[in-house]
Amino acid sequence: MKNFGINLMWFTTIYVVVFAILCQTELFLPAIIGMAFLGICLMLLLIFTVLHDEGYKTNKKFKDWYQDNSKKNLVH
Repeated sequence: MKNFGINLMWFTTIYVVVFAILCQTELFLPAIIGMAFLGICLMLLLIFTVLHDEGYKTNKKFKDWYQDNSKKNLVH
């Protein structure tokens, strides 16, 4: 996932920047709407790819908390 996820992140970022620039032009409206839909799909794919990484395994659970900060240090 590392290479695919990172490459997808870069592609999505560049795509969104290009989309934002093209929105400032007088481009054909259906093209802008189509690009917006594709951008949303790219972002959803990116989120799914990062959160559903099969290559990353851990035996820690949420109850293990964070390693750098214990529950005793929390201020209520």
